[in-house]
Amino acid sequence: MRRLLLLVLAGLFLFFTSVVPASAAEVPTDLRVTAAVAAWKSTPLYVDPQYGSMDTKGVVERLASAEVPVYVAVLPTGAWFQEKGDTVRLAGWLAVSNGKPGLYLVVDDSTVIGATHLIAASSPGTTYAARDESLAGQVGDYLDATTVNDRYEKKPARTAARPPTSEPSYERDNRFTAKSAIGNSLGGLTLGLLGGAILATPVLGLAALIAHRRGGRL
Repeated sequence: MRRLLLLVLAGLFLFFTSVVPASAAEVPTDLRVTAAVAAWKSTPLYVDPQYGSMDTKGVVERLASAEVPVYVAVLPTGAWFQEKGDTVRLAGWLAVSNGKPGLYLVVDDSTVIGATHLIAASSPGTTYAARDESLAGQVGDYLDATTVNDRYEKKPARTAARPPTSEPSYERDNRFTAKSAIGNSLGGLTLGLLGGAILATPVLGLAALIAHRRGGRL
């Protein structure tokens, strides 16, 4: 009986650990994420105190008219934060921490970067706006460029670091062969002839001029 109970408990443990998204474990502790998720319990818009003077008029109304749930966080970003400049990853952290499907937007000055989370939609990734454009205008431009369609796969937002890009490498063949030797010899001979012809041209021209002045005698 005791062995059966242990087997049942082990099975339940495996079940619950398997249904928890693996990406949730990749979200670090970040005060920006914590503050945004707490604010989203009452409003889909969070503005970091650094942007306290920003005009947010009309933003919530624009979000309410979107085809999918939209969560906006106006946050400072950059290479010196934990996401190391990968703002799409930051948007993924926000999405997973909030735990709700939707479109997650991170706004920093005139840049809007978003990530879709478990919704059938395709977003432009990044949009740019003039510095004097309102927040409502920036968010509206991003939403206008977002396509909601059932043909898109409902995928969780990316929370892991981007895979490193591999540089293409080309190995130069320095092996000595008869073909390469002949090619190098012909190339050198051709360059030599061309160089000699170029150098000889002004010399022959000068000689012809002198001969003309001397009555045709060199």
